[in-house]
Amino acid sequence: MSTSERMRRFLARYQNAFGLGLFIIVFPLVSVLVGHFGFGVAVINAYESIHATIDPSPLLLYEYGTMHFDANDPVLYDIPLAEEYFYAAASRDPDLPYVYHEIARIEFLKGNFALAMAEIDVQIDMQGDETPNSYYVRGLIEGYRGDYPDAVRDYGHFLQFDPIDWAAINDFAWVLLKDGRTKDALTVTSAGLVFFPANPWLLNSNAIALYGMGEKQQAVGQAQKAIAAVSGLTDADWLDAYPGNDPRIAAQGLQTFKDAVSFNMQAILAGDASSSLKQI
Repeated sequence: MSTSERMRRFLARYQNAFGLGLFIIVFPLVSVLVGHFGFGVAVINAYESIHATIDPSPLLLYEYGTMHFDANDPVLYDIPLAEEYFYAAASRDPDLPYVYHEIARIEFLKGNFALAMAEIDVQIDMQGDETPNSYYVRGLIEGYRGDYPDAVRDYGHFLQFDPIDWAAINDFAWVLLKDGRTKDALTVTSAGLVFFPANPWLLNSNAIALYGMGEKQQAVGQAQKAIAAVSGLTDADWLDAYPGNDPRIAAQGLQTFKDAVSFNMQAILAGDASSSLKQI
């Protein structure tokens, strides 16, 4: 991305987000930095620091955290800085919607499952169904901790609010399979495929469930469809499926998914045990 393009995006993003008046006051200071050091992340961070000092409102801090937790903007993506802003926002306004939710997401990505669980519990205890996505995040954390029945409960609760969220459907199927509820996983993925017939994640999970139910021929057909669908995915598609992940690992993550789909196809054809199949 060229310097002029970065400057254009910077101007649009920050002026629209935080108002023209304060932007006019602060931007000359940043312009001096740009003149001396060029336009880059350091300059953006300097602007944010100045702005947050002048106007340390919880909403502003939360917005900065969101900006640095956006995997679609690799220039600004910065997990430690996002976490710092979210914690600062929470300290100023604990009732701010989704603030503990975002902290939990970050702790989850860092592998701190116990802390992530504590933070998402705080979020749900405080705001419950007002922040329904938090049930999704809690289900994700519970699933990775091996608490499959609890994960099933929370994914199911979230899907009451958004019943055709394909990623939630797929994650719901994953914990159902882990909990030994293969028939339910088959029902869930089959229903999801009605709305998303070419979704490689759902096709992969559906193939696993079919194989687990002894429907090898149908499983082969779904696995073949999954291979065809996954071949057209891009790094951006992978990031959309796994929001918040570091954009620098998108290519690696996508390749891991493609390898898993291919492995499953071979395992189904070879008649290997369904427990060895990979769901991503």
